[in-house]
Amino acid sequence: MPMQFRVGQGYDVHKLQTGRKLIIGGVQIPFDKGLLGHSDADVLTHAIMDALVGAAGLGDIGQNFPDTDTTYKDICSLVMLSKVSQLLAKHGWQIANIDATLVAQAPKVAPYRMAMINNIATTLDMPNDAVNIKATTEEGLGFTGAGQGMAAYAVCLIRKD
Repeated sequence: MPMQFRVGQGYDVHKLQTGRKLIIGGVQIPFDKGLLGHSDADVLTHAIMDALVGAAGLGDIGQNFPDTDTTYKDICSLVMLSKVSQLLAKHGWQIANIDATLVAQAPKVAPYRMAMINNIATTLDMPNDAVNIKATTEEGLGFTGAGQGMAAYAVCLIRKD
């Protein structure tokens, strides 16, 4: 059988709220608000997870990590990402690359970008240069531009030998 390739895309959004830590790409970023969610609400990692399970035809993160399961309450999203990696491997898939974009008006995340890349690449046991993370604002437009929340998009390529 010839090598198979699949592309996946993921999207996630979380509301910003005071009293929560801001975790993006497994990095705690100093900010006066954090993202609201059942887990640590790491919007970037969630978008990546959705892209990966989608590419493999394995549903979405809500199916794999339901918010009705207390196992995932306040869990580090990198732990869930590791489980996604194991699930893909169980089905014979290898991750070729990931490209993700964080959409947030504030805070600036450029100083944390390499740490995010390292966290995700290490968790997925892949080289850092196979993970790309970008960030953008929306020039004050929409819920992200108004500072009400953050969103993330991700695409990935997976392969099966």
